[in-house]
Amino acid sequence: MAAPTAHATKGGLVTSQPEKQSLLEGFKAFLTRGNVIDLAVAVVIGAAFTNIVNAVVKGVINPLVGAFGTKDLDSYRSCLKGPCVLDKTGDVVSGIPIMWGSVLSAILSFLITAAVVYFLMVLPMAKYLARKAAQDKAKEGAIEAIEISELEVLKEIRDALVSQRGQGHGAP
Repeated sequence: MAAPTAHATKGGLVTSQPEKQSLLEGFKAFLTRGNVIDLAVAVVIGAAFTNIVNAVVKGVINPLVGAFGTKDLDSYRSCLKGPCVLDKTGDVVSGIPIMWGSVLSAILSFLITAAVVYFLMVLPMAKYLARKAAQDKAKEGAIEAIEISELEVLKEIRDALVSQRGQGHGAP
């Protein structure tokens, strides 16, 4: 029969089972990680940004598309089975509608959001990181040059000491 493994505890006592972290302590450790806070901030900012993009699509893009047809993209639909009959509120009473205008509106919202995020956040950050990497590389090259020049100076000092030592022994 195998002997139980010993684990140290906070009090210095040795037990045969590892100490279990309480549920509340685990939750607190999870919440205090930096990644969780960053993610929460990103979600809140993303939700607010989505509202702005949706307003641009409904206030600017939809009227531009409406110049060629219906002002509201959501009203673009096709009927899959039979004629679509609408009531006074615009709801479908019979038929199977395909709401391709809503899909088009969502695609436009996504494309605008992606373009703004790329051009205002991703691209500037990539340029900044590339500049920082180039600066770090230049600093590293300068440090290597300093180290090489220091090494050359040390070699010259060594050679001078060796030559002085050689002259001192040979002179009467």
